Amino acid sequence: MSGIFTPEESLAKGHDLLRSGLQQAALEQFANAYERDPSNPRFRSYYGWAVALIERRIDRGLSLCRSALRDDYDNPEAYCNLAKVLLAFGRKSEALRYLRRGLMVAPTHPLLIREWRNLGVRKRPVLPFLSRRHLLNRWLGRMRGRGAQLPMGPQMAT
Repeated sequence: MSGIFTPEESLAKGHDLLRSGLQQAALEQFANAYERDPSNPRFRSYYGWAVALIERRIDRGLSLCRSALRDDYDNPEAYCNLAKVLLAFGRKSEALRYLRRGLMVAPTHPLLIREWRNLGVRKRPVLPFLSRRHLLNRWLGRMRGRGAQLPMGPQMAT
């Protein structure tokens, strides 16, 4: 083989290299895919992800990921990549927003579901009129987590 890959092959090779722990080589493959077809939002999204997380150039990475999402708003991978970048740099609430949007587009997409579960999104407080830290909410929340049946009035059912 000549060593020159199509953009799709470069993307797949980049994923393989990531799984092997070779981040710099993966970045090069994502860059190759993007450079060969910069108008493709999928390649732009993965390259943006790699630039932000491997090179630690968050502004450039976010710009690429957001641009990819604008051009391909129904691609669940674009939502997932943008959310991962935001999470890596401490912007959890914004990442949650993009994961929710991605799940609206593709409710069964495995990458989005995995990221959502990894976040450990909290359930609503049992008694929403009390603060989350209130003793009753904490105790009832623990009981709910253990699978106990909690008595609920008609106005408290969710």
